[in-house]
Amino acid sequence: MRVLEKAPAKINLSLDVLHKRKDGFHEVKMIMTTIDLADRVELIDLPIDEIRIVSHNRFVPDDQRNLAYQAAKLLKKRYGIKRGVSISITKTIPVAAGLAGGSSDAAATLRGLNRLWNLGLSFEQLAELGSEIGSDVAFCVYGGTALATGRGELIEHINPPPHCWVVLAKPTIGVSTADVYRNLNLNAINHPNVDGMVNAIQNGDYAQICHYMGNVLESVTLRMYPEVANIKEQMKRFGADAVLMSGSGPTVFGLVQYESRLPRVYNGLRGFCDQVFAVRMLGERNSLD
Repeated sequence: MRVLEKAPAKINLSLDVLHKRKDGFHEVKMIMTTIDLADRVELIDLPIDEIRIVSHNRFVPDDQRNLAYQAAKLLKKRYGIKRGVSISITKTIPVAAGLAGGSSDAAATLRGLNRLWNLGLSFEQLAELGSEIGSDVAFCVYGGTALATGRGELIEHINPPPHCWVVLAKPTIGVSTADVYRNLNLNAINHPNVDGMVNAIQNGDYAQICHYMGNVLESVTLRMYPEVANIKEQMKRFGADAVLMSGSGPTVFGLVQYESRLPRVYNGLRGFCDQVFAVRMLGERNSLD
């Protein structure tokens, strides 16, 4: 038996860091939403009790470093599953890009194994398991659009944003999330208005969504990696309505309301980046069916 799951990428429309917690994590307040850029995860029953990761992307680990592997291992341990599974991951989301590709693969694995192994778990139960794997996994279990707090695992669903295009550009560098947080000066940052963004989304106000976009981690990543700042400036110059870095970077995304303007932004960025995507905003929650 086999199960297929789509694993969509996410972007942060707003990302604030409030303080460092006693457990070493940072307290965050952010708006995440899914976009139509997705990996494909295929789960196949194995006759032996082992977890196999199959991927043709050399940047995807095939052992316990892989979050999808960790998701399967956690389910097996928690529910006493003695069956094996082959997890085939077809990557479309760039690796280490600030788009939660690994977290979404893990979330897709949780949803898919819930079906494959007939566990009958709810979204809430799957999300709770996901939060043990990584901060973004709980959101990725649900998908859609949400206000995330805590270290990112406390999810409050909100309306999807109005439909628009999202252009993404990833430079050929990797960014260490740990290094970005380590270099974040909480006493010298401009906090975005996350509540204003929530209201703009709930009201379907595209102009206000563009106005309230903000990410405190840009203050670190743009300073450490000038090429990210350059891509952001070019995206603005080519006509995106609003431009922001997603997560800790290095991917930069721009919102474009009208399709007629899309080719200029997309084609202009192709001169600066090999990895450029033009996709639609999804914003709708996943299904367990």
